[in-house]
Amino acid sequence: MSSTAPAVRGQQLSGHNRISTQALTSLAKAAAAHFLGVEPEDVRADWTDDDGLLALSLVAPISMPPLSAVVQDPSRVEGTGGSIWDRTVRAKAGILAAVAELSGSGLSRVDIRITGAKISEGGRVR
Repeated sequence: MSSTAPAVRGQQLSGHNRISTQALTSLAKAAAAHFLGVEPEDVRADWTDDDGLLALSLVAPISMPPLSAVVQDPSRVEGTGGSIWDRTVRAKAGILAAVAELSGSGLSRVDIRITGAKISEGGRVR
């Protein structure tokens, strides 16, 4: 006689999962670093409650080509993704999507304050 085990429904298991603030912060810093072209240790991330959702505030520099290179070849600005303003606006959407997807957390918004520039030559930040 064979018995079958009761079917377990995919997401209806007892218990709960929590992602620590430290893990969320590390994820946010890595996502911001990716989109802004800097190192994660250059990014500061803070969280606040926004009516039950998470609001992420980031403070970071952004990578950019040397100004002397831009003067010689203005197309370098478009080659790096556009102006600092345009890149920051796109980064906000990308960071929000990446953090929400990877963590499963509900984010209401991402605020970014650019604090400086990291000069980048050929994709490497110096």
